[in-house]
Amino acid sequence: MAGRPLICAAASVTLLLSPALVTAAGADDTGDPSARELAREAEDHLLHTQSLHMTWTDRTAAAKKGELASMDLSLDRDGNCVGTVRMGAHGGSLAIIKQGDEVWLKGDSTYWKAELPGVQGTAAAALLKDRYIHGTTHDSVLKNWADACDLKAFQKELTPDSSPEKPLTRGDRTTVEGIPVIPLKGEEDGKPVTLYVTADSPHLLVEGTQKGDGTDLTITFSDYGEPVPSATPSAKESVDVSQLGDLRST
Repeated sequence: MAGRPLICAAASVTLLLSPALVTAAGADDTGDPSARELAREAEDHLLHTQSLHMTWTDRTAAAKKGELASMDLSLDRDGNCVGTVRMGAHGGSLAIIKQGDEVWLKGDSTYWKAELPGVQGTAAAALLKDRYIHGTTHDSVLKNWADACDLKAFQKELTPDSSPEKPLTRGDRTTVEGIPVIPLKGEEDGKPVTLYVTADSPHLLVEGTQKGDGTDLTITFSDYGEPVPSATPSAKESVDVSQLGDLRST
């Protein structure tokens, strides 16, 4: 299993919220913050928050086998997380829980049959049913997903680059999921980008979209600074990861 959901999302956010996109005119005559000021503040909060809830949807990946189609994760800088990912081309879904160095993964039967070839996938689906595989980050299978579940790694991927700056335009106040926001509109790789930043201070990134020419991507952010849920599955709900390893070796 190749667990790269955070890397995929971070690359997308870097594309959407990059210093290459945050040059705009100064504050307007009303004294409101400029597009650049709003984007810089939103980026700063994203880079320094201790925890976060993030969703990531790539609609173009929905029909692509082995591609990450969507993700819904709460995560923090200590590497704790809880959430789900869904694979494209009917590749199933996977629930992830990580607390400390312990990791739990629960795939549906579609996921295991897509992930493991032939009778191995069928056997894994039968063995696990509605249970988690459980182990620690010392196991390579679990570590792949655990590494992609770390907010620090996500924030590191957002490190500003030295690309030439491009214009970003402030739009009219609107709402996203009932939250008053200011849209910031730009373009990257010839495709329209819109960032939605909270209209009131602190100015936080709520949503980013990029659509056009084979791209249909949406990322949302909420619960800045909120604790990651700490509940973990019971022993009855879990199967040791070594049993999955036995299946893979047959």
